[in-house]
Amino acid sequence: MKLNQVLSKGLTLISAQFKFLTLLISLSSLIFSFGCMPEPQESEGTLSVYPWKQVSKDFPHVLTLGIVPQQAPSALERRWAPLVEYLEKELDLTIYLKTASSIPTFEARCREGRYDLAYMNPYHYVAFSEATGYRAFARQKDKRIKGIMVMRKDREDQSLASLDQSKLAFPSPAAFAASLLTRAHLKSINVAFEPVYVRSHDSVYKAVAEGLYPSGGGVKRTFASTDPKVREQLKIAWTTKAFTPHALASHPRVPQFIINNIQVALAKLDAKAKFPHILKPINFNGFIKAQHEDWDDVKALGLTELARKK
Repeated sequence: MKLNQVLSKGLTLISAQFKFLTLLISLSSLIFSFGCMPEPQESEGTLSVYPWKQVSKDFPHVLTLGIVPQQAPSALERRWAPLVEYLEKELDLTIYLKTASSIPTFEARCREGRYDLAYMNPYHYVAFSEATGYRAFARQKDKRIKGIMVMRKDREDQSLASLDQSKLAFPSPAAFAASLLTRAHLKSINVAFEPVYVRSHDSVYKAVAEGLYPSGGGVKRTFASTDPKVREQLKIAWTTKAFTPHALASHPRVPQFIINNIQVALAKLDAKAKFPHILKPINFNGFIKAQHEDWDDVKALGLTELARKK
């Protein structure tokens, strides 16, 4: 064999070995990188993905505002983003709008104190003011919350008695007006039913409109803002008594001076006509300062649903 042929074969072999070694190094690097990758954050629709820390490195200049997921994350962002942008400008700080994949998940995060600020239903506030120390600082102006039961408009018998022995849709076990109050009333009039929890108010309305369930629980505010194509197929068949509405509450770690500044900023939003781009999307007329005692009417009900969830 000629010398140049030997050299050529030798160079070919060396080149093949080099490529193989390079491939091994690349695979090792990939495996190492994969093993060191952080765990993915839970998807929250289109809401800002912000890795939660109990106190961020920029706290208190960066805060999280948790919104109870009565509606889909995309709808919540669209409705609440104008208010958040307003507060950021007024207070010169950053607020990350957060929610959860379901109301029970939101409840677990409130119990753990994950949100610096939170918009929670009346019973959530009663439970988590005691369990976690959240304190209300504002609530909706000129508002009392009422639960509703909706049915299709074309349903022949619109009475609650006609729901006996049916499966009925509710957002979650501890949704205050939409679930706790409505279920309690059905039991009080001896209507036997099986509750099915479908994650959000919008899901209740959609399921009833599609005929999956004869009726379901919600509240007037979310019913008014749900998809018109869904709403026009439904009617409110029954309404509960009125109670103090949802609370805007803060975790004990948030400095009082920030809460004071937020209250001043919210007080400026005193009429929907003056701030339609902020108040109309969330169906608020404005905000008023709140005190812990405002929810004594809810405390008096002696509800224990969340007390069983540790």
